[in-house]
Amino acid sequence: MGSHELSDRARRLLAALVQAYIEKGEAVSSHVLAIESGLGVSSATVRNMVAQLEEAGYVHQPHTSAGRVPTDLGYRAFVDSLLEARRPSRPPANVENRILQQAGRSPLIDDLLANVSHVVSRAARQVGFAMAVNDGAVLNRIEFVPLSDTRVLVVLVSNNGQVTQKAVDLDEFLASDDLAHAARYLNTEFSGLRLREVRDAVMVRLHEERTLYDNLLARSLRLAQASLDEVAGQQSFHVEGAAALISDEADGVSLATLRALLEMMEEKERMVRLLTRYIDGPGLTIIIGAEHTAPGLRSFSLIAATAVDGGATRTVGVIGPTRMDYSRAIALVDGTTQVVTRVLRDAN
Repeated sequence: MGSHELSDRARRLLAALVQAYIEKGEAVSSHVLAIESGLGVSSATVRNMVAQLEEAGYVHQPHTSAGRVPTDLGYRAFVDSLLEARRPSRPPANVENRILQQAGRSPLIDDLLANVSHVVSRAARQVGFAMAVNDGAVLNRIEFVPLSDTRVLVVLVSNNGQVTQKAVDLDEFLASDDLAHAARYLNTEFSGLRLREVRDAVMVRLHEERTLYDNLLARSLRLAQASLDEVAGQQSFHVEGAAALISDEADGVSLATLRALLEMMEEKERMVRLLTRYIDGPGLTIIIGAEHTAPGLRSFSLIAATAVDGGATRTVGVIGPTRMDYSRAIALVDGTTQVVTRVLRDAN
């Protein structure tokens, strides 16, 4: 039977079992459940209910003399019940404060996401990650900052507060006045367009006849092109927390499984592709154990919260063993995603 077919009493018993196992990491006996479930029934009745849950695949018995532990299906039913009763989330105050402090030090999206992944990993004691996709972002302004005679820092600010920068090498010297003139021209022509549209328009103008006779215009467009080729549609991704995988919390996870996740963390493009497959819109994404498409992750759960704002998508999440504090993790990633969105919106 599916989780929607469980009686209220069976749901409460399963929730008590999952919570007890998450807290203690030990198989839960019927005697303990009779006390902690608050159902007011005998141990014999609890044993019968647990047997029914086992038959339906929600729990299993690790060995003959032990109590029961939740299966992936049991965790799923438990999480679904949490989501039904869920209220708006805020991250712990210390998490929010650290993110706000970092945002005050640097407006760069990469700096912000690196800090978010670090803070979330430490708060959850799991792998933490943060991702932003620039796909529909709109250009607010572009700035050129001279670094040397032939090297310029291109700064792109999108309407959602996202700041991206790239150092570009020039073939010739450009004075500060020329750079300022180039920025004014580009902002006048392209501000308010999506970054992808700006990139396409720049390509068209580079091939227009008048550009061939206006060296400053041509240089302005080439500067914009050099940064837009990389930034339009760019995915920023940061992941942290490898040490958490080796902690006592990662019980029941084999060395080979830990190695598979560590390798995926190092090959960030693989993780980004995986997350892109999982996340189909704003809100929570929760993948538990066997629900993973990647076999190497089936000892883990993934919890992520995604927000879409001003054409940009931001995701904050954690990955850890299936025996994790789901309620706390959900509140943490959901609340943190809201903080990141607010920080970037306020920066604009």
